[in-house]
Amino acid sequence: MSAWLPSAPCSPGACVESLGSVAAVPRAVLRLSALVAVLLFGIVLIPVVRRLAGVRRDRAVRLWCRTIVKAAGVRVRITGAAPPTGGLLLVANHISWMDIPLLAAVRPGRMLAKAEIRQWPVAGALTASSGALFIERDRLRALPGTVERIADTLRGGAAVVVFPEGSTWCGRAQGHFRRAVFQAALDAAVPVQPVRLHYRLDGGAATTAPAFVGSDSLLASVWRVVSARGLVAEVRVQPVLAPGVARDRRALALAAETAATHRTCANLEGAAHL
Repeated sequence: MSAWLPSAPCSPGACVESLGSVAAVPRAVLRLSALVAVLLFGIVLIPVVRRLAGVRRDRAVRLWCRTIVKAAGVRVRITGAAPPTGGLLLVANHISWMDIPLLAAVRPGRMLAKAEIRQWPVAGALTASSGALFIERDRLRALPGTVERIADTLRGGAAVVVFPEGSTWCGRAQGHFRRAVFQAALDAAVPVQPVRLHYRLDGGAATTAPAFVGSDSLLASVWRVVSARGLVAEVRVQPVLAPGVARDRRALALAAETAATHRTCANLEGAAHL
């Protein structure tokens, strides 16, 4: 098993709840149409946005990404520390396809993505055009080169967005953060900013409806989201882990995981990280 191919026990049948109903179909169709329209509008404007100055470009990307989530009928609540400028490794727990625009709404950056995403309809072209760093996850020998590419990107002053669990989880269960990408932050001497993603209903109860796990199809996951009522995406931006705060990548991964998943260090000491 490759270091890039961790698996999660979560599955659509066992872990994911549906909040839709027959009465919700017309609303869901409208939301799905709006979501596709916003995505296509943004893709068309990518060449224009690339010509904007850095601050204006980031502002436009943040607005577009928040609009994507809102078009799907989900309210967004971002709290916590503001991300710094310059090279930054932005890491978060991974639940849904919505995690990607949510993190871009915090700070736009280059996504670390599995190579298979290139074949996805719409999402593949969008991810490629965003400047994503693609990983061939079945090639363990490519790991050092991938870490070096990430470090070079960070040294250049860009943000790199990573989901170190390596797989999506339902949100009630969570995976451990893999260590490899944290070596890039150490090599580039840049800070790491953990982000905690959480989905709940208007009443406050946690929900797994937005999860995209196991054998689930992207269309099925999108449909659950657009047909649901009262979904809220909570994005908690945790304080930055400054360069030098951790002695090695294991300690840095542990600190980031603790901040992003609210685990205690005691619970993590026996975890097997790659």
